[in-house]
Amino acid sequence: MTTTAQTAAHDIRDPGLAAEGRRRTEWAERSMPVLRQLRERFARERPLAGRRVSACLHVTTETANLAVTLKGGGADVALCGSNPLSTQDDVAAHLVKDHGIKVFAIKGEDHPTYYEHIRAALAHRPDVTMDDGADLVGALHMIALNRLDDLARPVRKWVETLAVADRKALVGGVLGSTEETTTGVIRLKAMARDGVLQFPVVAVNDSDTKHLFDNRYGTGQSTLDGILRATNLLIAGSTVVVAGYGWCGRGFAMRARGAGANVLVTEIDPLKALEAQMDGYRVATMAEAARVGDVFVTLTGNVDVIRVEHMRAMKDGAVLANSGHFNVEIALEGLKQVAQGPTRVREFVDEWRLDGKRIFVLADGRLINLAAAEGHPASVMDMSFANQALAAEFVVQQAKSLTKDVHRIPRELDAEIARLKLQAMGVTIDRLTPEQQKYLTSWEQGT
Repeated sequence: MTTTAQTAAHDIRDPGLAAEGRRRTEWAERSMPVLRQLRERFARERPLAGRRVSACLHVTTETANLAVTLKGGGADVALCGSNPLSTQDDVAAHLVKDHGIKVFAIKGEDHPTYYEHIRAALAHRPDVTMDDGADLVGALHMIALNRLDDLARPVRKWVETLAVADRKALVGGVLGSTEETTTGVIRLKAMARDGVLQFPVVAVNDSDTKHLFDNRYGTGQSTLDGILRATNLLIAGSTVVVAGYGWCGRGFAMRARGAGANVLVTEIDPLKALEAQMDGYRVATMAEAARVGDVFVTLTGNVDVIRVEHMRAMKDGAVLANSGHFNVEIALEGLKQVAQGPTRVREFVDEWRLDGKRIFVLADGRLINLAAAEGHPASVMDMSFANQALAAEFVVQQAKSLTKDVHRIPRELDAEIARLKLQAMGVTIDRLTPEQQKYLTSWEQGT
C-alpha cells in the first residue's frame, strides 16, 4: 500500500504541504465568483446541515473550493480521489489541516490504495454522494445487487464484515447522487435503463453551464497543457489526431488547431463526423489516421479506441495520450503483450518498442490534463462546481419527490449560474420587452 500520513480521518501524502495547498486554493478561489456567492448563501442558510456527503472527485484546488462550500453549508464531507494520478497532495493536506475535511487521496496511489480510499468514502455512510466517473455509485450498486465478487478487494473485504441489514442501510441511506462526467452519466443511464438504479442521480454533466464550457473550453485547454508539460513538443506543423468529436473533442481540436496543428478527427457517429468535416477538420478512420498522425489523443469515453493494429501502423515516435475519464481508451494491455518496455524517458512519458519503432504513451494512458498538468482552469470549474453544490442542495430538498432515475438540474438553476457568471465578468445582456415576450408566446401574427 502507498506510504502515507494515515489516520482514521484521512489518508494523505504529507500534512506539511498544507501551506502551499492553501495558497494555491486561494488563488483558484479568485477565479470562482459564482461558487463564492453560493458559499456565502450556504453559510447563511445551511441547506446541508446534518448531511454526510461522500465525494469521489479529482482532488484539485477547484475541488477544494467546492468541498469548503459544502462544509460551509453544513455538510460533513469525506473526499477521495477519482483517479490515481489526479490528486494534488498539497491541496489534500490543506483540506485536512485547515478545514478538518476527511480526505483519502494521494497522487500516484496504487490500485489497492485507490480502492481502500473508495472504501473509506463509503464507510462515511453518506446521505449524498458525488462522483466523477460513477465509482462510488457503482460500488454501492454492486453491494445492493449482492455482486460482491465484482467489487475491488479492499471494498469487498469491508462489505463482507457488514451484516445484511447494514449493507441495506448503507445503500438505503443515500438520498441521491450527483455525477459530473459524460462517462459516469452513460453508466448511470444504463443502470436506469436496466431498472437497477437504487436512488435518484442528478447528471451535473448534462447542465449547459457544465458541458458546454467545462468539457469544451476546460478540456480543450487543459489537455493541450498536459501534453505540452509532459513532452515539450512543438504542436505547430504536426498532425494531431483527435479521437471523438463530442464536446471534449471539439474543445481540444479547436485548441490544437489554434496552436498550429493539422487536425484530423476520427468518429463513429455520422452526425458528429459531419460536423467535424464542416468545421474544417479532416475526418478519417483510425486505421487511416494511424499512418499519418504525430500525436494521438482519445476523448471518447469508450474502450480500445487505439488498438495494437493501429499502433503497428504508426510512425516512429508517435505520441499517445488520453483525456477520457478511464485509462481504457488506449489498449495498453495489448501493447504490453507485443511490445518491449516501458522505458521512462520523461516524468510522464513511457517509451515502448514495437516492430522496431518507438511509441510514446503519456501518463500511463490516464487523464493527461490532470496527471501532467493541473486540470481545468478555475474560471470554468466555477460553473461546474456551482452545479455540483446546487445539485447537492437539490437532492436534499427534493429527495422525497425524485424518482430513481437520472435527472438534470432544473433549467432555471442552469440559467442562474450563467447569469451570475456573466455578472462576475462585467457583462450585461438585453431583456425581452413585453411586446417581444407576447410575440414569442403567440401564434396570431404571421408574415
